[in-house]
Amino acid sequence: MREKDSVAAYFMQAMIHGLGENPQRLQAVLEESGIDPALIQQPTARVPATAFAALWLIQIRELRDEFFGLDSHGMPPGSFALICRALIQEPDLHKALRQCLSNFALFLRDFRGTLTVRGKRAVISLESCAQDDNFSRFGEETFLVLIVSLLCWLGGRRIPIDRADFRQVRVPLSDDGLLWGSNLTFGAERTEIEFASRYLQLPVVQDLASLKVFLRTAPQWLVIRFRNADGLGAQVRQRLRNTHYSQWPTLQAFALEQHLSPSTFRRKLEREGCSYQEIKDEVRRAVAIEQLRKSPMSIGEIAELTGFQETSAFHRAFKKWTGDSPGRYRQKSGGPSVMAPQRRLQGVSSKVSDASECTAAVASKVQLRL
Repeated sequence: MREKDSVAAYFMQAMIHGLGENPQRLQAVLEESGIDPALIQQPTARVPATAFAALWLIQIRELRDEFFGLDSHGMPPGSFALICRALIQEPDLHKALRQCLSNFALFLRDFRGTLTVRGKRAVISLESCAQDDNFSRFGEETFLVLIVSLLCWLGGRRIPIDRADFRQVRVPLSDDGLLWGSNLTFGAERTEIEFASRYLQLPVVQDLASLKVFLRTAPQWLVIRFRNADGLGAQVRQRLRNTHYSQWPTLQAFALEQHLSPSTFRRKLEREGCSYQEIKDEVRRAVAIEQLRKSPMSIGEIAELTGFQETSAFHRAFKKWTGDSPGRYRQKSGGPSVMAPQRRLQGVSSKVSDASECTAAVASKVQLRL
């Protein structure tokens, strides 16, 4: 974990919620962690990752609960290590994930996760019966952060989330894209996350030796390691998001921009659990989802924007990513209706009310250019 790594202050709220109405105890815990108490009221502010990790461990000590008092039974200290010891014995992520969900159910009473595999898609659904909305909201996010991060650690790589739905509503955060991907909905009918089922075929690469290291540094591994907003992978994603697909650099060109050799560039990304090709696919998917949810662009235009030469190829890729066709996805997500191309031309729709006025406007512009 690097000095400049940070976490949204919102994620502190899940850990301190279990303290209830005890301002003196809260003040002492935050001071010991090196966190300014004023940040509690600023969910989008940034907290140093080192301070966040310290708060994580202090709260487990204070509450005697590795689930921060968000469940009516909770997880006594040592529960997490016991779960992890069982998981490293499994041959692949599929069996490890099922075992993981079963083991969490041995301790937690208010949160129950289930895995469903539907062909190329894997879905983790979460049912909760927490005592109030805040416990439910914080508990559901904490549960899924633990599960997904454990899955990433077991496989030794970042596993991108293709869809994340949460029942409760909260303020959007800059961390959300890295944590849950671009296909994120709050106020959904149920809480569940979806990812490509092929990742479940990955072998478990951790052993007892790596588990001991993991447990000593659990907070930063769970929150920072595969969700690092300042890592090379995040820089690549940001660079691609800000550049038209036709101008995306090759791996060699990108490595040169970073003053790295191509092999070093690959190794750095591998240590963050990703590859350049995977990031490119992830960004294309994110752009497509964003445009379908928010813009009136036609599906053909979105296909072109994301680098597909044929709309049919885009349809096949999108169905593989989400399980839905682009049109069906737009309908389900409540995206805007497709607007005719001429109505999207800047200035035309607002200044021209009928066909004759449009012809006159265009003619006058041509005369001015001549």
